[in-house]
Amino acid sequence: MRLGVIDCGTNTFHLLVIDVDKDRGINRVHKERRYVRIGQEGVDKIGEVPFRRGIDCLADYKKIVGELGVEQLKAFGTEALRRASNGRAFIEAAAAETGIKVELISGEEEARYIHLGVLQAVPPIVGKGLIMDIGGGSVEFIIADVNEVYWAKSFPIGVQVLYSAFHQSDPLSDEQIWAIESFLEETLVPLTEALKTHQTPVLMGASGSFEVVESLHGYPPSDTLFSEILAGDYQKMHGLIVQSSLAERYAMELLPNERAELIVVAFVLIHFIIKKANIQKIITSAYALKEGVLFEMINEIPDPKPV
Repeated sequence: MRLGVIDCGTNTFHLLVIDVDKDRGINRVHKERRYVRIGQEGVDKIGEVPFRRGIDCLADYKKIVGELGVEQLKAFGTEALRRASNGRAFIEAAAAETGIKVELISGEEEARYIHLGVLQAVPPIVGKGLIMDIGGGSVEFIIADVNEVYWAKSFPIGVQVLYSAFHQSDPLSDEQIWAIESFLEETLVPLTEALKTHQTPVLMGASGSFEVVESLHGYPPSDTLFSEILAGDYQKMHGLIVQSSLAERYAMELLPNERAELIVVAFVLIHFIIKKANIQKIITSAYALKEGVLFEMINEIPDPKPV
């Protein structure tokens, strides 16, 4: 069976198509992402131009899945569409203009799917770890081990949110960094309380921001599903990014231009979590939300009837 998922995120719209064999093994057929940035003009309302970019992207994706013969497609929206006053209007326009029905998933569902996806990519860990998925509109945190989820919550503090609220100079000033950290300290009290009960020396990071961490550390693009980076090695690249200007980031060979604007607030957020959770090691995961959705779709495929 050929399955497809479309992830309508605040910054990026992802399309992933796979084939599932008779043993429920998977083979990737098509994968792409487009930096639609529907939250570019703010996450409380999708601007007219980003709105149009999103619809046009879905129209293109509809054509691609049709050409590929996708048998089952699931499209879903996350924080930007949950939060925007015209998020429902976007979903209605997508259905009317492209035929794609975008399902709005809750923050709790998003965390569950992320956990399912990440566990398919990272190696088994000893004890508990902290899964962190940084989106444009929200960030999901999951405390889990290989068998159980102990705590999970979605917070509306994605990089577009932090950028719009705090990134008012270039480079980011010490005062703005302090303001972000103060905001995180106040907003993430539930996480802080959970970390008092659960020790999580391993941070499992899933998102484009962690792809940048991986790239700057020197890991070339490959087919491996994870990489491991010591927290001390992350700290060496942290100052390079946070103290840089946008022009300097555009000149960085290992930093994609489309990530250059928002990556500073992402690094401030990662640094805050490393300190708060006493992280010793970062494991980056190639799988996250959309892979979790796909694995659930695979699990729902009925077993073939015996001949």
